Amino acid sequence: MYAIVDIETTGGYAAANGIIEISVQVFDGEAVIETYETLINPGQVIPRYIQAFTGITNEMVQDAPRFEEVAQRVFTILQGNIFVAHNVNFDHSFIKNHLQFFGYTLNVKKLCTVRLARQIFPGFPSYSLGNLCHSLGIEVADRHRAGGDARATVQLFKLMLANDTRGLIDASLLRHSKEAMLPPNVPKEHFAQLPHTPGVYYFHDQKGKVIYVGKAKDLRKRVTQHFSTNSDSRQRQNFLKNTYAISFQATATELMAAILESTEIKRLWPPFNAAQKKPEELFGIFMYEDQNGYMRLAIEKKRKNSHPIYTFHYKVDGHGVLRKLMSEYNLCPRLCFMQTDNDGCVGIAEGYCHGACEKKEPPAAYNQRVLDAIASLTRRPSYLLMDKGLDDEEISCIMVVQGEFFGMGYLPKDAEQLELEAVKEYIKPYKDNSTIRMLLSAHISKFPDQVKYL
Repeated sequence: MYAIVDIETTGGYAAANGIIEISVQVFDGEAVIETYETLINPGQVIPRYIQAFTGITNEMVQDAPRFEEVAQRVFTILQGNIFVAHNVNFDHSFIKNHLQFFGYTLNVKKLCTVRLARQIFPGFPSYSLGNLCHSLGIEVADRHRAGGDARATVQLFKLMLANDTRGLIDASLLRHSKEAMLPPNVPKEHFAQLPHTPGVYYFHDQKGKVIYVGKAKDLRKRVTQHFSTNSDSRQRQNFLKNTYAISFQATATELMAAILESTEIKRLWPPFNAAQKKPEELFGIFMYEDQNGYMRLAIEKKRKNSHPIYTFHYKVDGHGVLRKLMSEYNLCPRLCFMQTDNDGCVGIAEGYCHGACEKKEPPAAYNQRVLDAIASLTRRPSYLLMDKGLDDEEISCIMVVQGEFFGMGYLPKDAEQLELEAVKEYIKPYKDNSTIRMLLSAHISKFPDQVKYL
């Protein structure tokens, strides 16, 4: 038996929204043998756009039963039948979530009429319920009401059963089939092509725009987790509703996947990514000569056309750099703006400032140490980070030039003796950012043997 279901809700995801109407049509393959249909008081205000869309008002559900009053009836009519709906994961997530809240565990097989229609009736311009029914000549009464849409889905499913010459419906019900958990609009081949390797995956909307970027240790497993989970979150429902295609870039290592994810999020700015999308501020250490002839170092935000002698993404990092320079090159904390109070110079008290702030040290001697300190900042290391490649004939390579991430790529296995310029021919440049610097720093501390300094 098939339980063909449609619901109307107060919003797009089950975790924070309620059901306002439900219709279940129990179908034996030829005729509807049982029907259950009711308005439901969701215990929350129905948004105006939902009222306009469905015609269901707050007044209409005021005296309707709450879900807890109908939960047993809903569970009884669904359990033991195959749960069928147009975009099944949406309806199933709401009903399963509501039933579970009141102590009922729904465990049923599912069929999605959107996914099945794409295979049984290929080539239609749209597979929304209204447009699909129009294309197939199915009349829909009471559109966007649970009863009307459920009855239309019965007629649609009846046509599917009659035209399923390849046994797609039975195949979808097999235990190993992932049809029921996949987004309704994504071809199954997009999942089939995902490898069990590290990499970055992209979810695309109907127009091909990237709406989400993620990284994975195992691409096939990670992408499957997005849709096979029982989560009723907004993110999962957004993915199910808006994802029409999935693409990927395989990488040799998890580190390369994490780096690529960071650069792609900042390049593409996908709407469903939250992390790493805050615009990065860039700070710098600037040098100028004061009225007394002393060279002073200051941390300022980097602005257009400004030329710092050293840059960093977090102000605290700059403070760390200046403290190190003050200690190693006997620089004054006052002249580096690291001490701004009116107390005596901390540097003099601790023995590393020679009194430039009090004009006890001539500018020439102090400035030479400032120049030496600046020179030390330009001596940041350049190195290659070598690891396994995509196959046995190559090695992966991440390049850092003077402390900044340059790019990454793959070298021939015998390329370890190549000169720097020759290596660069194999490297695809990417834009550096603070996330990548932290990833590289953490990785090198764990795997120092992978580093080849240039």
